Amino acid sequence: MNEQKEFKPYVPAEKVTPEITVTSIVMGIILAVVFGAANAYLGLRVGMTVSASIPAAVIAMGVIRVIMRKNSILESNIVQTTGSAGESLAAGAIFTLPALFLWAAEGRMEKPGIIEITLIALIGGLLGVFFMVPLRNALIVKEHSTLPYPEGTACAEVLLAGEKGGANASTVFAGMGFAALFKFIIDGLKLVSGEISLRVKGFAGEIGTQIYPAVMSVGYICGPRISSYMFAGGVLSWLVLIPIIVLFGENLVLYPGTAPIGQMFAEGGASAIWGSYIRYIGAGALAAGGIISLIKSLPLIVSTFAGAMKSVSGAKNTSNERTARDLSMKVVIAAIVVLTLLVWLVPAIPVNPIGAVIVVIFGFFFATVSSRMVGLVGSSNNPVSGMAIATLLVATLILKLTGMSGIAAMSSAIAIGSIICIVSAIAGDTSQDLKTGYLLGATPKKQQIGEIIGVVVAALAIGGTLYLLDSAWGFGTEELAAPQATLMKMIIEGVIEGTLPWTLVFIGVFIAVVAEVVGIPVLPFAIGVYLPVQLNACIMVGGLVRLALDKMKKDEEKKKAIVNDGILFCSGMIAGEGLVGILLALLAVFGIDSVLDLSGRLGIPSVVMDIGGIVLFAITIFTVLKFSLWNKRK
Repeated sequence: MNEQKEFKPYVPAEKVTPEITVTSIVMGIILAVVFGAANAYLGLRVGMTVSASIPAAVIAMGVIRVIMRKNSILESNIVQTTGSAGESLAAGAIFTLPALFLWAAEGRMEKPGIIEITLIALIGGLLGVFFMVPLRNALIVKEHSTLPYPEGTACAEVLLAGEKGGANASTVFAGMGFAALFKFIIDGLKLVSGEISLRVKGFAGEIGTQIYPAVMSVGYICGPRISSYMFAGGVLSWLVLIPIIVLFGENLVLYPGTAPIGQMFAEGGASAIWGSYIRYIGAGALAAGGIISLIKSLPLIVSTFAGAMKSVSGAKNTSNERTARDLSMKVVIAAIVVLTLLVWLVPAIPVNPIGAVIVVIFGFFFATVSSRMVGLVGSSNNPVSGMAIATLLVATLILKLTGMSGIAAMSSAIAIGSIICIVSAIAGDTSQDLKTGYLLGATPKKQQIGEIIGVVVAALAIGGTLYLLDSAWGFGTEELAAPQATLMKMIIEGVIEGTLPWTLVFIGVFIAVVAEVVGIPVLPFAIGVYLPVQLNACIMVGGLVRLALDKMKKDEEKKKAIVNDGILFCSGMIAGEGLVGILLALLAVFGIDSVLDLSGRLGIPSVVMDIGGIVLFAITIFTVLKFSLWNKRK
């Protein structure tokens, strides 16, 4: 008898318990919108998103078990399945679609319509789910003992701990409340500084930190290692490259700048140099990092795809048990055909028949690769950006060779890249969720329906979210750097028009090569080179808090509980700040934000605001410790 046939899930196949209910669907929809919007805001600010599965699962348990007093672990599982789809779809969308807004801001095209954004996100998300259905039996069931799916297994452990009374949803809600309040004080009322910087006279470099709870939370969740690489990249940009550019180019006008560098620095400080030069260097480093990660993963990608296809051909699902029921293959194939035709035929999507073929071929390939790679190395190590860069390069070259040019070719390439990026993100998320369900004894068909619902809801929300953020602050600004989308835009322009400042781009490429040679993980380092050092420093503070907890001299079980409580609190802070960020964007669009601004009306000196910012930042660190190290746990 095979090992996978001996596996017994927590809820036996013969036992039927509530899964898709009004409660689970309504909660899942709410969390898909909440975590989707929050992650869109976070990703556009810092270039990274965080998984929503575990906080969604904890919130579900808190409501279903504690408030509603229902004992239904599979219902909670549907909530996290539906809710996490919003975060994954947002991650795929924000890495590419803002490029369309950037071209619109340059006057090269009309702003993309909300219908266009919604359809691109919806088609990419649904393809990601449907491509994964025939792979479930091969990857989740047949390779149960060889593919651990780290996040999916961790989420199952959290839900099982909740069955034993070990999880605490109040920690997540507390994080949401604290961060929402702090964000409103910083950016709504503007009573304290959101960023504190230090400059030394005679030196063009700049150092400092932001004080936002969500940014610090990213550092805590990613850990000290990734945080330090990002901070090192920021130090290189802001304390090495910017001073060099100002020192040697003070009286020069260098493309793409339009004024002497010394004048730019005198008027706009280090930020002006960042906007004109450093972001191209950072984009080059990011592109090189994505390609390097793809090349390093290439043997694994090839063997992964070959293994998955072999598993599919020899892993037909013949069981009628509840825990083995998938969506009908006839429905899946029909849906894939219809979605492919929509990519080609819907006028709102700027993709021709060749582009539709690219979407299907690359989509299925990268969905398969993504599904298996997250099983081996986890979602955080899945080279989605590398796959997106490869897709964009191939798609742009093919479109150019077939006679397309100008903004038509560029918008078509970004639409293709967006769909593929979303397909990869959703396929990876669906895989982790199905692994969680397999361990718990969920019905796969019901999970797949939950994933589809989450995708539809998140797709409907993402267009409005992007429009709102663009109207409030604009993409490619200090408020919303949108590093990946800016990178994708540069790659496409480089292939179609060849107008990039290639010297700056290649400087970034070779910085990435040096980082790879000396053993530094390129992608976090490259993101650090691209982003403002103040943001990287705030992430570093979160990493240091995590380091302090990791180094505690306590038994491993207690230390793990403390660190996990901190992760839950920080996940809540990311969601809370993201939601208030969306609210403030809404107020800015309607011109109400100036009414809330108390700093100008009260005439608060900048020194007092800086001190207030430091105090608020210290309170943020204290609250993380309060809900992790000093949390009263049974």
